[in-house]
Amino acid sequence: MNKASAGSSSKVKEGSSHPSETSFKRKRGVFQKDLQHMMYGFGDDSNPLPETVALMEDIVMEYVTDMVHKAQDIASKRGKLLTEDFLFLIRKDLPKLNRCTELLSMNEELKQARKAFDVDEEKLAQPD
Repeated sequence: MNKASAGSSSKVKEGSSHPSETSFKRKRGVFQKDLQHMMYGFGDDSNPLPETVALMEDIVMEYVTDMVHKAQDIASKRGKLLTEDFLFLIRKDLPKLNRCTELLSMNEELKQARKAFDVDEEKLAQPD
């Protein structure tokens, strides 16, 4: 691979709404414990190599950052970033789409259950 092609893949396109990667400083290792547990859950060793966890963290952060930038591009027409923008991006990946919709519906059920629980607690606290 030559230098010109190696450098161009990591740079942001001119005229793009994305700031350059060098303008962001993120803490490394923020998700290490979580990733170690996830990796173990998917069949890795219970104590994976630190280099492996760091690589996984880099891959995950790059993927999430890329998805957010794409969702922002979609939402820029509307001026507001919504959950549907992310669902639109993964619409062709059915396992991801199904899991996301399942998690979103579970989140909604939990919100409603908490709300109902709070209302019941308030009724019990009020003297008649």
